[in-house]
Amino acid sequence: MIENKFQVIDAHCHIYPEKIVDRAVAGTDAFYSTHAACRGVAAELLEIGDRVGIDRFVVQSVATTPKQVSSINHFIAAEVAKAPDRFTGLGAAHPDCEDQDAVIAEIKALGLHGIKIHPDIQGFAIDDPRMMRVYELCESEGLAVLMHTGDHRYDYSNPNRLLPVLKAFPKLTVIGAHFGGWSVWDDASRELCDIPNLYVDCSSTFPFAGNDLALGERLIHRYGAERVMFGSDFPMWSPEVELETFMKLKLTDEERTMILSENAVRIYKM
Repeated sequence: MIENKFQVIDAHCHIYPEKIVDRAVAGTDAFYSTHAACRGVAAELLEIGDRVGIDRFVVQSVATTPKQVSSINHFIAAEVAKAPDRFTGLGAAHPDCEDQDAVIAEIKALGLHGIKIHPDIQGFAIDDPRMMRVYELCESEGLAVLMHTGDHRYDYSNPNRLLPVLKAFPKLTVIGAHFGGWSVWDDASRELCDIPNLYVDCSSTFPFAGNDLALGERLIHRYGAERVMFGSDFPMWSPEVELETFMKLKLTDEERTMILSENAVRIYKM
């Protein structure tokens, strides 16, 4: 059992409907050559939270086709409605949706707090012209954009592609998952650390980096603790194990408080 005196928000969790969860998780396992630690349903998250002291989860799912967008958004909203004191929801978006204005309007109407995109899995570059209207609408509507960033195998999510987006939309809140550059953590952080409207989460970093605590501490101090959120990337990794790893980092109580909850509350407007 984790001894924890802090409020904890896991700011990066994927959940799926029961009828597709096994297929969805198998697809992610294949993409990253991993085996998910958890199953990927909402009830499992709540059980873990109750057991180890995680108070709230930011939940999302990625649309691999434009036809999935609306159904995902309604699914996430429905799961939030079942546990509004435990879940904060993000919507899905896709560059090939015909009416991006309608997509963002639906996300707002459903009470979701932002969108989640994964350029590598969805097959588009971060700075793809098709996404500019999405970013513009999210900026004007005050919706955060959580995006997978970084992968040494692909250029779609190259952190360098974030730079023109962040500069074009200076009031857009962007969260670069995985410390802003999965598998290219140090290079990405040096490129992005001085951009004020970029935030990061720590998900899917420690397991892939051999639980390198010094790397985590270095990245947190490079970005500033006020711009970092705790995240597990459930179901790929166990929130319990990721929280245990995070608590081993040499941080002050003030830094832990910001990363474990305060930043997520502010960034996602909870």
